Amino acid sequence: MFRHTALRYTALVLLASGALFQALTAEYFGLEILTEILILAMVVLALDIVAGFGGMVSLCHGALMGVGAYAYAILSTKAGLAPPVAMAGAIALTGAAAWVIGAVCARSHGIYFIMATLAFGQMAYSYVFEAPMLGGDDGLGGISRLDLSLIGVDLNDSRSFALFCLALLGAVYGASVLILRSGLGRSLSGVMHNEQRMRALGLTVWRIKADVFGLSGMIAGLAGALAAQHIMYISPGLLSWTVSGEALVVVILGGLGTLVGPLVGAAAFVVLKHELSAVTTYWHLVVGVLLIAVVMSRANGLFGWIEARWGVWIERRVADATRRQDPEEVLTDA
Repeated sequence: MFRHTALRYTALVLLASGALFQALTAEYFGLEILTEILILAMVVLALDIVAGFGGMVSLCHGALMGVGAYAYAILSTKAGLAPPVAMAGAIALTGAAAWVIGAVCARSHGIYFIMATLAFGQMAYSYVFEAPMLGGDDGLGGISRLDLSLIGVDLNDSRSFALFCLALLGAVYGASVLILRSGLGRSLSGVMHNEQRMRALGLTVWRIKADVFGLSGMIAGLAGALAAQHIMYISPGLLSWTVSGEALVVVILGGLGTLVGPLVGAAAFVVLKHELSAVTTYWHLVVGVLLIAVVMSRANGLFGWIEARWGVWIERRVADATRRQDPEEVLTDA
């Protein structure tokens, strides 16, 4: 079962504090980078739930993000629905699509599961690329953001939108923890470690995988709807397999199966991309070398490496402090 350690709590506080400071003090370009990090963080959290805690390595989460973006754009611009209703509809539609994908792919494992999800993603990309109603390869523009003027918030302001995305990321992280600590999350962990035993206990394995994949898809759909509102324009490239590949790279780079690690990976990836792209067009090579180094070191990503070096030490210090405090409380009570 997923649990927080002292180091994970510390990392969360540092990440949240840094994001909040950036949102309150940064200028336009800094806010754009922060918003990109926050949206990517939602996608990689969704991917970490299924890949890190369920063993289902997916190459269609970029496509699911794209489905959420296109669903929001169609519902808000062509169907004429209010942006909040369109956003809820986009999340629901993406979750339903992800549930179907999870149900179909549930009986496959390993490379076969990866290729099946890749096939679904490529089918979605091809359809959107050729569909005139969806703008084809020209994409769709004129996408509006949510209207929160009733509570005095103008999301057309970059700072307000960044803070809005930060609040939603916090909610998504909390929801992810609840999913993993629920009965469904514990069943998923059991399926990953011993699927035969869970099936022998009477659990419907394919249903567990499909349900978790559907919930993960809803998070990806939310990220897609926010991405559409962020740049107010979408194109088929959002559904490309390279987007899913980058999300998987970020999860591995940060730390698979930690929830906190993908957040670290998202921040590191986006910052590296923008900083290195200003110096060279071959910034992918630098990220690739870093990823190879992480994999070859056998550390579970950047955060996994930090946990391996400092996690046990921090836990011991916390335990020692707790033991020293307990006698003082007893004496005080006496």
